[in-house]
Amino acid sequence: MSPAAIQLLVLAGVAVFLILKLKNVLGTREGFEKPPLQAPEDDASNRRAGFEVIEGGPDRDITDHAGENSAVANALAEMKGAEPSFNVGEFLQGARGAYEMILMGFERGDMDAIRPFLSDDIAEAFEGVVQARADQNLTVEAEFIGVRETTLENATFDSASREGELEVRFVGELTSFVRDAAGDIVEGDPKEVKRQKDVWTFARVMGSDNPNWQLVATGG
Repeated sequence: MSPAAIQLLVLAGVAVFLILKLKNVLGTREGFEKPPLQAPEDDASNRRAGFEVIEGGPDRDITDHAGENSAVANALAEMKGAEPSFNVGEFLQGARGAYEMILMGFERGDMDAIRPFLSDDIAEAFEGVVQARADQNLTVEAEFIGVRETTLENATFDSASREGELEVRFVGELTSFVRDAAGDIVEGDPKEVKRQKDVWTFARVMGSDNPNWQLVATGG
């Protein structure tokens, strides 16, 4: 064998050895592989590159109840700006309890218990209905079963007055019937569970010392 052929065989052997060595170290890529993760840059590097560092991302307390960057979400964010302790989820839980309390207070004619939670216009309307029933010697017997749905429908914020308004849709279940002066049932059925749908609007000056929201509008 010529010296040139021997040299080629030696070089080929060295090449095979290097290939096997690289496979042991790097492994073999098959199919799709994600690109290697880049080490995160520090805040200073990001700022130098022109990127703004956003901490925490979207406020889930808002986006759980309103579309991100929607008018409702922006109003909720303004409310939180005026009162940092404001929490949408906690408000809706409180509104759920207020719905039962106000609805049952109205049904039973117990206006004194619910008056602090009503605006003047709503209180006047409720009192008119309660008085009309009393004038006809009618009494309502009602039992609250529960709330099946509580949904935030709308939100607005007046930056000048700092008043926030939240519109909430409720779907509740209750039994309700009416007795006349003789005790006879003239309306409703004690055994019938009725589903009631209401859209109520609550208002409050954000950041004020009074923590109570007032019912300012009702609808179906």
